[in-house]
Amino acid sequence: MTGVCIWFTGLSGSGKTATAQELRRLLPGYVTMLDGDVVRTHLSKGLGFSKEDRDTNIRRIGFVASEIVKHGGIAICAAISPYRDTRGEIRERAESFVEVFVDTPLAVCEARDPKGLYARARRGEITNFTGIDDPYEKPLNAEITLDTVRQTAEENAKLIMRWLWKRHYL
Repeated sequence: MTGVCIWFTGLSGSGKTATAQELRRLLPGYVTMLDGDVVRTHLSKGLGFSKEDRDTNIRRIGFVASEIVKHGGIAICAAISPYRDTRGEIRERAESFVEVFVDTPLAVCEARDPKGLYARARRGEITNFTGIDDPYEKPLNAEITLDTVRQTAEENAKLIMRWLWKRHYL
């Protein structure tokens, strides 16, 4: 098995983490999951939400993922990663990179609002919130695009597994 970075990107509440966790459960062997929220509390503690800080956080996740891939492991990364150019940097650094766009409409993410963040952003309590007053740049050529409205996290994880098998990542 060759190493691969499976990079989930999408709005907050889109289903990145839920699908990534299902995928991790299905994958054989050495798998490391790097979740944007978890990384922020440890590796990126103290960073804010300016473009520079967001880019720094994503670059840190990408660096760790590229090291895992270099040594034959599977890195599953679930982070909003709103900017195309920064995701492109990570793609260039990783030896094998699969971008998974979790394409969930903003209205659905707001309705889910698992952490109450959209409501706070709409009230002006949070600024620079992706999808509200900070942009999210959708991928132009993601390897995989997921629908979390019509498909469950488990169904989407199985779709990714089939994609990985067909392309001999597993």
